[in-house]
Amino acid sequence: MVVDYIAREKLMSALESHRNTPEIKVLTGVRRCGKSTLLDRYAQSLLDQGLPERNIYHRRFDSFDTPIGYSATDLYDDLRRAFDTAGSGPFVVLLDEIQDVPGWEQVVRRLHTRADTDVYITGSNARLLSGELATYLTGRYVEIPVYPLSYDEYATHMAKRRPGASEDLLFADYMMFGGMPGLYATGTVEPDRARAGEVLDAVYESVVVKDVARRYGIRDLATLEKLSRYLFATSGNLFSTNNVVNTLNSAGLKVTYATVDNQIDALEKAFIVYGCEQSRIRGRQLLRPQRKYYPVDNGFRNLANGFNGADRGAQLEGIVYMELRRRGWNVTIGALPGGEIDFVARRGAERQYIQVTLNMTEEQTRERELTPLRKLDDAFPRTVLTLDRFSEGVTEEGIRILNAMDWLRK
Repeated sequence: MVVDYIAREKLMSALESHRNTPEIKVLTGVRRCGKSTLLDRYAQSLLDQGLPERNIYHRRFDSFDTPIGYSATDLYDDLRRAFDTAGSGPFVVLLDEIQDVPGWEQVVRRLHTRADTDVYITGSNARLLSGELATYLTGRYVEIPVYPLSYDEYATHMAKRRPGASEDLLFADYMMFGGMPGLYATGTVEPDRARAGEVLDAVYESVVVKDVARRYGIRDLATLEKLSRYLFATSGNLFSTNNVVNTLNSAGLKVTYATVDNQIDALEKAFIVYGCEQSRIRGRQLLRPQRKYYPVDNGFRNLANGFNGADRGAQLEGIVYMELRRRGWNVTIGALPGGEIDFVARRGAERQYIQVTLNMTEEQTRERELTPLRKLDDAFPRTVLTLDRFSEGVTEEGIRILNAMDWLRK
């Protein structure tokens, strides 16, 4: 099978920017989003820049080559042998899917104290940054989130594979199938529903079984599967635990509020769904803020809905939400009296307000999207993202109306 490497320049630049710094570099993200390939390419770039191969220890721990029962002691012994045969200069340690090695935190803690040692680890669960690692390495690691392909990464790659394909066609496929790299890294020119279903379902099953059910000891797989697919299929809607519990109970599943909350927490820790909480823009804080949930990749939403392409507005909203996270923004839903702003994005002292809609050609839709933004009384940027190119421009209040595809390519 021909494997076609998809360039991820921003992530490679992030790794390069932290090269030879004392912090442990921690790459986190859902399974099969490209962490392993990124680490492979980074290792190759180090060799290309002249670092001797004997000065690189690179191992993937969820592969067949790692023996069953491999422990932290085995890893420590392997590293000691690698250090003994290394040449002069920096030594680079690349540990891929390290959470599969019991007690790995103790080894990484010791690596951090070793001079001239540059350490990179990857993992597919948020628990990677909890427990002993967080305790012993507080302030001594930097997290580099890795997500599925952005639209810009996807479109740049597919423009070479499908010369002549229009931007609208490329975006329609991205909206339908998402950006999991496995869909586009083979010789197939474009995915179809069958291929996309196979790839996405395999990722989904791997995450649910390995990173959720097994890791958290969840035996009720039926509830977990129904809940996760419900979150995917209804992404962009305000979530009510009460409604979900009643729905699942009426379907014959005996579930409690605690069960639903704990399983959603486990899904979030596996990076396959992300919660976006309401926050009041003015006045008192919300006493009981609700949330919306978005899958890490839009393909999972359509997988749950049988790739019927329904509710494209919610799909676009999910793509924008994940892109904001990819760019390092903290994102909430803006609650106003009598209205809502889709996303309030904060990054340090920066803030921006974003509305998302498929088009604004109808006056009613235009007013619905602009009215909440007009109510704001600060000077932070206000933007409406739409697939409608007829409405692009700046309103008299200074609200920018941008094409979503152009914004995603910036």
